[in-house]
Amino acid sequence: MRTKWACLAIACLATLLLSLDLTVLHLALPRLVADLGATSTQLLWIGDIYGFALAGLLVTMGNVGDRIGRKRLLLIGAVAFSAASVITAYAPSAELLIAARALLGVAGATIMPSTLSIIRNVFTEPGERTMAIGIWSSMSAAGFAVGPVVGGLLLDHFWWGSVFLINLPIMAVVLAGGAIALPESRNPDAGGIDPLSVALSFAGVVAVIYAIKELAHDGLATGPAAAGALGLAALAWFGVRQSRLAEPLIDVRLFAKRAFSASIGTNLLAIFTMMAMSLMFAWYLQLVIGWSPLQAGLAGLPGGLSGAIGGILAAPLIRVLGRNGVVALGLAMNAVAFGWYATLGTELTYLYLLVPMVIGGIGIGLTFTVNNDNVLATAPKQRAGAAAAISETAFELGGALGIAVLGTVLTSTYRANMTHPDPVARESITDALNLAATLPSDQAGELVAAAQRAFVAGMQTTSLVTAGILVVVAVLALAGLRGVPKVIAEEPGAPVHP
Repeated sequence: MRTKWACLAIACLATLLLSLDLTVLHLALPRLVADLGATSTQLLWIGDIYGFALAGLLVTMGNVGDRIGRKRLLLIGAVAFSAASVITAYAPSAELLIAARALLGVAGATIMPSTLSIIRNVFTEPGERTMAIGIWSSMSAAGFAVGPVVGGLLLDHFWWGSVFLINLPIMAVVLAGGAIALPESRNPDAGGIDPLSVALSFAGVVAVIYAIKELAHDGLATGPAAAGALGLAALAWFGVRQSRLAEPLIDVRLFAKRAFSASIGTNLLAIFTMMAMSLMFAWYLQLVIGWSPLQAGLAGLPGGLSGAIGGILAAPLIRVLGRNGVVALGLAMNAVAFGWYATLGTELTYLYLLVPMVIGGIGIGLTFTVNNDNVLATAPKQRAGAAAAISETAFELGGALGIAVLGTVLTSTYRANMTHPDPVARESITDALNLAATLPSDQAGELVAAAQRAFVAGMQTTSLVTAGILVVVAVLALAGLRGVPKVIAEEPGAPVHP
């Protein structure tokens, strides 16, 4: 028993670091411009390349872990992540920083599915497994919340590279503890990995995410549209090829299992809403309310920590409400939170923000815990790495889609409500505030007030749209997961059937 929970602690520590690393860079971007002379295009790549490499290789690395051993792959990834962190922290140029961030993404792709698949293989009793996945999910949520706080504290005292050096002591613990405590597990019957499938999955996922990000940022353009079309074609070819291979990267028959496919779809749509909220509130708290980056990071901390509460509550609630009921409850709680966010204005009392933040955090903890457990429990134990990778890839795609679609709603509503005639000010609130800094104080005050009112109007509309989406997804989850047993029993080596 003690060994089980030691394994969980190591897996949670690793996933905490990966989640933290996704957000800790955001506050350092302005300093990168000053220290490295990074262009706007380079800044985009510095921010995006980590996610591209991570998402593109998740499926491949999940399968590699199933074949060579999940413990071995996790330890290899931890060493690579540590080395890449040092290169990133001391990168002397924007180009080398981009390359180092890509290496971080590759290393992250080895770690993320390994942590979940290790939990799947160590915790074989259904109730314990659900609890363990709930704790793992809560650590992931905590990492997203803690990242801006840690980044703000470090940047107040050190240079921008310090936000990456915090990876080293954490990974040292993961390496030492993992080498001692983690058991090795692999699929004993796995064959080789099909190189064409690897190429198709990487190219398809990266091209689709790139297209989503570019189309959201610059509007309809030939290059991103073509990339998206090619990416979808590659993924379609990938899917067809998997159905014909004896040893596929993804067993497409898994999607015939309702608990698996409904959970993947629900997770994708849930993170679709969450990622957009994270970006929206970063702007709102700093550009409208006027808080510092550190204050904004601290303000969001209860949301992530309440996600940990939801993860822990998921297992006992399943016994009362069933799996579909818990997922629907979590999504409904988030719909309530977003409905509340739609009432925020240009002035804020923190308690008024705290209440919906906690409600939504608990809700998302419930949803992700049950869905992740559904995905892992319904896949054969030998394919745990591949199943975890599918879940994490859906997470990445949902996040990109959320920022693209809901970010477009926010921007469009801002422009529709912006009363200032200057075309620069109508582009975004950041452009408006930069323009205001060049104007006389009376004109600047009018422009800032107009931009803040327009942004709040956009945020209110986006929150209402998000609440509506969450209500629909809650109803779909209630129906789609109906009949999934409260206890999904262990099926070691069981074949996959619809």
